[in-house]
Amino acid sequence: MRSQGRILTTHVGSLVRPPELVELLRTQSAGGEVDPSHYQRTLRDAVAAVVAKQVEIGIDIPSDGEFGKGISWSRYVLERLDGFEYRPPTGEEMGGVVPDTAERRRFREFYDEYDRTQGFEGAIGAWVCVGPIRYRGHAQLQRDIDNFKAAMEAAGARHGFLPVVAPASLAAGRQNEYYANDEELLFAIADALREEYRAIIDAGLDLQVDDAWFPMMYELIVPPGTLEDYRRWAMPRVEALNAALEGLPMERVRYHICWGSWNAPHTGDVPLKDIIDLVLRVRAGGYALEQANPRHEHEWRVWETVALPEDRVLLPGVISHATNVVEHPELVAERLIRLARLVGRERVIASTDCGFAQGPFVRRVHPSIMWAKLEALVEGARLASTVLW
Repeated sequence: MRSQGRILTTHVGSLVRPPELVELLRTQSAGGEVDPSHYQRTLRDAVAAVVAKQVEIGIDIPSDGEFGKGISWSRYVLERLDGFEYRPPTGEEMGGVVPDTAERRRFREFYDEYDRTQGFEGAIGAWVCVGPIRYRGHAQLQRDIDNFKAAMEAAGARHGFLPVVAPASLAAGRQNEYYANDEELLFAIADALREEYRAIIDAGLDLQVDDAWFPMMYELIVPPGTLEDYRRWAMPRVEALNAALEGLPMERVRYHICWGSWNAPHTGDVPLKDIIDLVLRVRAGGYALEQANPRHEHEWRVWETVALPEDRVLLPGVISHATNVVEHPELVAERLIRLARLVGRERVIASTDCGFAQGPFVRRVHPSIMWAKLEALVEGARLASTVLW
């Protein structure tokens, strides 16, 4: 889609789950019994409500809020693949917002406090590849597609998207006991994920590929490695994703990267200028990039020297998920206008930096603030449109 006559609006996908859905998912996560029909009904009603709310406030391209994902934005798909085995924690695998990076060591006291507030503290176990990887999540995926399309029809939404995980972000940190090497594992994951990608496209929906680990891995490589070491790691990940996207209509695919959704220092983030060429190699029609948070907002200037290909659009984050401060619509408009004047007004769609919930149990802002931010997004796009058109 392109912005014809006005700046269109969307977001990155993940929205705060309603309490009744979270309660059921917590029970499931703890090994408790949940009536399947009650869960399906609760999920269907929650998707209908969240889509209706998005349309009501003026979001042009909504999502299902990722409500069908029982665990995180990336690990959800492990429940939809053969070949992985979950191994309970041994006491050595400690959870945390970020792994042991230079930033974490620099701000150790902060992270020790922060982890306790985010729902990640404690041992989390491991997913290990023990056999050939094949996709088997067709029923769950079809359920999500059906719920979303029914909600879109009821709300009068003409377009919508579903977020999925990228091969690089699923493969990151997975132990491999079956394939000859990690690259073979990566491409096997890409081949399996292609089934999910194709089904979403075939259903008439847009596909968003989430790849937070693509830039985040920089912090695990550098230091002691170099930018060149990171880029050598990154190139096969781009190739694997393009293999998964092969043959799909590029204009129906958008690629989202972020530097992690946590509201922390982010001093070790890789600069956008050092990876933008890799991002643009991904076979997607749109790129959803963080452009609102204080660590990356200045990077809008990358488009002064980097040409966005003519057949692509930019979905800049002009609203931050990482603060409870609600952006002023005039600031949103300024962010959109300066980008539109660089890449063209038709090729800018207003979006958010990242999801407002990393999963069902970890939310970044209160839901009332989430909706206020999305309302500011819509109003800011309206103000920008009056200037640009």
